[in-house]
Amino acid sequence: MADLPYGRGLCIGATRVSRREWRRYDGRVRHSGVSPAKRLLFVCTGNICRSPLAEAIFRHQVEQAGRASDFELDSAGTHGYHEGERADARARAVGAARGVAVTSIAREVRDSDFKRFDLILAMDRGHLSELRGRCPVPLRDKIRLMREFGEPTGGDVPDPYYSDDGAFEEVFDILDGCCRGLLAELTR
Repeated sequence: MADLPYGRGLCIGATRVSRREWRRYDGRVRHSGVSPAKRLLFVCTGNICRSPLAEAIFRHQVEQAGRASDFELDSAGTHGYHEGERADARARAVGAARGVAVTSIAREVRDSDFKRFDLILAMDRGHLSELRGRCPVPLRDKIRLMREFGEPTGGDVPDPYYSDDGAFEEVFDILDGCCRGLLAELTR
């Protein structure tokens, strides 16, 4: 059955939905607003170095594993310093050198993200603290530190912004390991 407008609401199959719900429908998000995909948000300070790299690396890994439809991915910054900008050229370059396209556009974390995403991954303890402070108490358990999934566990993903290209290589390696651990945990 085709999805057709129906009176003041709209239809998806035989189910009537509001116009707002219709706009959210993209083939994966169902009329109830519940997505079958696990929704992950990667967060750093300005959303131009660590979090876009993490998003791109994880996207690459799930595509390689044939699990891309199991995940909905995004990245954001705790601050809107670079909103609307592409990732740092050094992050894009290290990704390209390793066959990983870093394509995200910077944005700031929104209050709605705490409800929308199933798992929010902070790149360091400062981000973790800030996100937990902004998040409604019942949703705080979904905020985790990215390094919980790498070896060795714990600690921060260092910020390469004020460093040289070698720092971006190091961060890529850290995030690659963390993303592998994250994927393993989420697909058990």
